[in-house]
This record gives sequence, structure tokens and C-alpha cells, in this order.
Amino acid sequence: MSADPSIIYTLTDEAPALATRSLLPIIEAFARAAGVRVETRDISLAGRVLANFNEWLTDEQKTPDALAELGELAKTPQANIIKLPNISASVPQLKATIAELQAQGYALPEFPDDPETDEEQDIRARYNKVMGSAVNPVLREGNSDRRAPAAVKKYAAANPHSMGAWSSDTKSHVSTMSSGDFRHNEQSVTMAAADTVRIEFTGPDGTEVLKEVPVLAGEVVDSTFMSKAALQTFLSEQVAEARDQGVLFSLHMKATMMKVSDPIIFGHGVRSYFPEMFDEFGAALDEADANPNNGLGNVVASLDEVDADTRAAVEAAIQAAYDRGPGLAMVNSDRGITNLHVPSDVIIDASMPAMIRTSGMMWNAVGELQETKAVIPDSSYADLYVETFNHCREHGAFDPTTMGTVPNVGLMAQKAEEYGSHDKTYEVAAAGTMSVVGSDGTVLMSHDVEAGDIWRACQVKDAPVQDWVKLAVSRARATGWPAIFWLDETRAHDAQLITKVNQYLGDHETDGLDIRIMNVADASKFSLERARNGENTISVTGNVLRDYNTDLFPILELGTSAKMLSIVPLMNGGGLFETGAGGSAPKHVQQFEQENHLRWDSLGEFLALGVSFEHLAEVNDNQVAAMLAETLDLATEQVLLNRKSPSRKVNELDNRGSHFYLAMYWAQAMADQDSDADLAAKFAPLAAALAENEQTIVDELNAVQGQAMDIGGYYAPNEALASAAMRPSETLNGIIDGFSG
Repeated sequence: MSADPSIIYTLTDEAPALATRSLLPIIEAFARAAGVRVETRDISLAGRVLANFNEWLTDEQKTPDALAELGELAKTPQANIIKLPNISASVPQLKATIAELQAQGYALPEFPDDPETDEEQDIRARYNKVMGSAVNPVLREGNSDRRAPAAVKKYAAANPHSMGAWSSDTKSHVSTMSSGDFRHNEQSVTMAAADTVRIEFTGPDGTEVLKEVPVLAGEVVDSTFMSKAALQTFLSEQVAEARDQGVLFSLHMKATMMKVSDPIIFGHGVRSYFPEMFDEFGAALDEADANPNNGLGNVVASLDEVDADTRAAVEAAIQAAYDRGPGLAMVNSDRGITNLHVPSDVIIDASMPAMIRTSGMMWNAVGELQETKAVIPDSSYADLYVETFNHCREHGAFDPTTMGTVPNVGLMAQKAEEYGSHDKTYEVAAAGTMSVVGSDGTVLMSHDVEAGDIWRACQVKDAPVQDWVKLAVSRARATGWPAIFWLDETRAHDAQLITKVNQYLGDHETDGLDIRIMNVADASKFSLERARNGENTISVTGNVLRDYNTDLFPILELGTSAKMLSIVPLMNGGGLFETGAGGSAPKHVQQFEQENHLRWDSLGEFLALGVSFEHLAEVNDNQVAAMLAETLDLATEQVLLNRKSPSRKVNELDNRGSHFYLAMYWAQAMADQDSDADLAAKFAPLAAALAENEQTIVDELNAVQGQAMDIGGYYAPNEALASAAMRPSETLNGIIDGFSG
């Protein structure tokens, strides 16, 4: 890294990474001509895997740990990082990445499902580092300010996306646990002084220290568990109820971000739908290394390892379960991919808003929408979706032309809350007691647990809470909108935070501001009602609700969460600028591979780049960067107003064409600005060349579409092939690459 980097642009995965190969040369050319440096860092899943196994690689293959490097940078005032969506890997995704890299000549070890030797334990620990939410907790040394830019909101109102019609008598509904889950078993304490606490398990063989955890004064520490017995009973009841009601069964989890707990819960969901199959063939499936935690797809794939008779019998048992019902919600009806096939296919943040947008229904096996039971086992945040279902059932679908906006201020700095629980989550091996114990032997929290229960501990440091309250007050003052802290005094963790919020609000001038504390259900009702009336409300939430809210409301308002502006003011003065959600990225890549058409919309990248330039200008008193930011905003608005966003259909404008128009409008705005005549003169020839060659460039970009594309890999594509595929216009490439200002 340079001694004084200007902007770091991250290289990630799937559709955003493909788009980067088209957009980044444009960004670099504009920035270079204006004296601003842009650097890149590879934090893709493949890159993170390689960085953790350098001892296995040749000297030419060794890969720097860019994520660790950026994690340190994020703690400095110099940080200016543009972070694109990355894969939060499930086990199936990780195994596919490993296989792809091995096929490319990287001598990576196999992923050990059940590590036994010390070497296997070490390999598994290395792979665990890159699974789930491995990137965001490292980079997020600040809290989240996420909102719809005015130009985007205005465009969405003038060009509304489609919304499915809700019926007041729909049988679709949300089901969640009423006892035995993380929400109801939670305990929480605020540390009076810094300490090193111990996580202990006391069982048949005595007491074992599982982990020692340093904690700071004022830090909130939680512990809780999901009862296996309660979960199994709940899931079995939901399967039976869905069958009796004639609705689809769907399971909505966060099995990538919550990489330890939620895959286990997902596995119980698979078992609950196929109980007879697992009762009869469980031993054979275990021997074949079938793992329902990785989805039904993993179980089916494991049948390659059993004899023909067993395979036929298991397949018959699967079909019998389908025949008994209920129907399963489908990810891909044409291919027979159900809601239970792959944990990473159905991530609650994206799947629930999509369901709500399409009238509360999901797709069935014959490709038709059908009423659905949405099963969300842990009740901690399920009320958001319960209340949204109730609201739409009563009032109908939202109208994007009139509805208000619900931006978010999210507590996420320094691995706050559940996203910091991965290294403190355990599937209990035997009946006993899980405890959090202070260094003086004081038992701070304790739970009696049974074999198979899922126990976890979480932390929230005090400094991020102070910063969160400060950011909420700042946004409330800047907008004049109500700011609602989504906290429930009857939940152990939230009760601790409420005390802190009330204390730290006293540090700010809040006269004239509407700042309130509400539980999830009441906050949801309040925000939904105001949105329907065209009024705006700031949601101030913890880390998981930040994810949920910043997908749900934007998808209802804008049709996508990728068009949100996501700013992370880092606590030490730097800036992290995130570019929107990547939940639809796999489908975009599939279409690209089949038709050479990439419909990924880089609007989020445009927005993030603009505020990154603004931050650079402010921190370094760089007026050129300020001009780049101002003109980029004008160009982005022109992309929207002139309908130059990517089409979903092949042989029409796609991501690459959208980037061309951004470049043309941006160059024109730079040439037309009157604050810096020399800078305008630099960009005038570029603006003219792009405008004069508009039709030629668009024709070249569209002409390559309609054919299958092979770029040498999904997780680790061949760089030459991928870059060539994403830059197919020789005319555009010549103009951009030849521009130096």
C-alpha cells in the first residue's frame, strides 16, 4: 500500500466483480487526470482463501492478506475504502471455491468436514476464517449511515417498479418461536471494569474452559442459547401446519452471515421436512458424509457414495416426503431447487422483502405463486416481518410513487452484537451448564443446556454505542425526521442498551428533535404507517436489524437495495463507503454466462464513489476531488433520467453500456463546470470523443451479447478472459485508455 493512499477500491465476487472490470478503468482514467490515485485490494472469497494458505502455494501464487491490511487501515484517519458486495460463504460455496482453485493449479488442502488430526484442525480453522461474515466485521470500524439518495428516490417515484397485489384474506403468514430460542433465553450484563471473562462448560467430565474473552469497561456482554428440543418441536409443527393450511413451507435464515448457528438451524429445518428419511437412512447418509446443515442438495449429492439400492430407496423417501406435503417454496422451479436445497440460496434479508413485494407469496414447484408460511425460527427480529405482513394484509401493497423513506443508522462497529458471535458459538456436546465467568470466579451468566443446543455469546463495546447515538442525533438534526431506536426493554440485551442510549442522548442537544425508543413491533408499525403516508422515519437499529431494514424498505421503495447510499464514518476519522446489496448477484452471473448480458446495476458504486471523492476532498482540502464528486453526482442523475441503467433483457443496454453513459455524462459535466478552467479543458476532448462515438460504442457493446461466455471460473475467473469480456468495445477502450488529461 502506498504511504498515503487516496482511494482503495475493493475487488470482490460475482456480478459486482465483473462490473468492476468495466467500471474501474473509467474511474482510474478520470481520477488520474485529476491527480487522484485509486488503488485496488482483492478481498474476494478466492483471494481470502489463498491468503490463508500461502504455505501450500508456490512463490508465484502467494497472495497477500488484503483483508487484514484493510482492517488495519480502517483504524486510521487516512482510510478511504470503497467496499463492494462480497460472498459471505456457506460451506457449499467454500468447497466450490476450493475445487475451482485446485483445478487452476493451487495445491490447497481439502475442506475437512470432521477434522480429527491437529493438521486437519488447523486447516479447518483457516477455512473458518473466510466463511460467513468474514469481511464486514473486519472493515466496519464505524457505524452505518444508509439511505436512499434524493435523486434515486425521485426517480423511483417517477418510474415505479412493479408490486404484487395483496389480498386481505391471504393465508400467507410469518411463524416464529415463542419460547426456547435465542430471544427468550438471553442474558446480558454491562461490565463495570475491564476483565478477561471465561466461557466455561460444566458437564459429566467436569468443567472445561472453552474460551477466554477480553472485555472492556462499559462493554455489554450477552449469552443465550437455542434449545434443540424446542426448535425441533417448532419446526415439526410448522411443517404439519403448512400442510394442513395448504400453503408452501419456506425457511428463512441467515446461514451465511451467522456462519455457525444458522447452518445448524437450517439442518434441523431439512430434517424436519424429511423425518422418515433420516430415521430410516440416517446411518447410511452419515457414512456417505451427507450433511443437512449444508442443505438438501448436499444430501442428494452424497447419494453418489451409496449403493444403487440405497440410493433408490432414499430418492423414494424424498419423493414420498414431497407427496405428503406441504409444498416447498422454490428457488428455481424449472430446476427443482427448493427452499431447503442450499443454505446460501435463501438469505432472509433478501428473501423476505422479495416475498412481501410479490404479495406475500412464493413460487411453487410448477412455477406459480402460492400462499406461503414463512418460518423464521428465532423471534429476536421476526416482528419486523410479522408487522409488515399484517400491514400489507390490511392496507395492500405499498405505492412506490408516494411512499416515504426509512433510512437506517446501524450499530455495527467493532463486531457489534451477533456478528461478533462466531468464535463464541458452540453446539453443545452433552447436557450441562454453559457459563460466562469473571476472572475473580464470579458467574456473570449461566444456562442449563442439553446436547445439541446452540449456545452463543456476543459483545458490544461502549465506544461504538456512543458513536451510534451521536450519528443518530446528527441524522435527526440534518433531516428533521423522527429517529426511532428499535430496542425492547423486555429483552435482556436491549435493556442494557436502553440504559446507555438514555445516558448518551444527554450528551447531545436534542431539543426540537423527535427521538424515541420502541420495540421491534411498535417501531415497525410506526415506520410502515408513516411510509404509507409519504412520511420519512429514521430507523436506529442494531447490527442484524440494520441488515434487515436496509433491504426491506429499499426493496419496497426503490425495487432494490443496491441503489442505497451506504456511508460508514469510521470512528478514527476515515471513511468506508459500501455499494449496496449483492443478493441477486448469482442470478446475474448465470445470465452473463448464458447470454453475455450483465444486468447488474452499478448505481451503488456510482453513489459510493461520489461520497468517497467528497470525503477525500474534505480531509485533504482537495478541490479537484470535490469537483469529481459534484460532477459524478450530475452524471449519475443523467444516467437515471435518460434511462441508461442496465436492462434485464439480452441485446439491450447492460452494465457495460451503463458505464459508457456514466463516462460520457461525467466527462461532459467536468468539461462544462466553470470552477476550474484548466480542468474543464482537460476533459473537453474526452467528452467530445465519447459523444461523437456514442452509437459506435453502444453497437459494439450490444453486438457481443446473445452468446455463451466462458471466463475460466466463477469464484476465480481468468483475469484476461473476464476483462476482455467486460471491455468488448475497442472504440471505448481506446478513448478511455488514451485519456490522460
